[in-house]
Amino acid sequence: MALTIVANIIAKAEKVDLVKAELLKLIDVTRAEQGCINYDLHQDNENPAHFMFYENWETRELWQTHMGNKHLADYMAATEGAVDEFTLNEMTIVS
Repeated sequence: MALTIVANIIAKAEKVDLVKAELLKLIDVTRAEQGCINYDLHQDNENPAHFMFYENWETRELWQTHMGNKHLADYMAATEGAVDEFTLNEMTIVS
């Protein structure tokens, strides 16, 4: 069964542009990864510092491989100190 990931990223107000630019860099490379069904970035209409990834993966194992990839490590390094909050939820479709 597919795994859904909902990741919420809250950037520091003065770092929104930096965080957004770094998040955008993740999209094409991640979409090309084995097991990625979709990897969609959203930005809150009322709070531009709030970003959300909605992702679906064929298996949890393939998602975990994604989490260990270099492009995510590069993102973490580039945005160190620029993110106020990060939450990640692993979810399974019910209906």
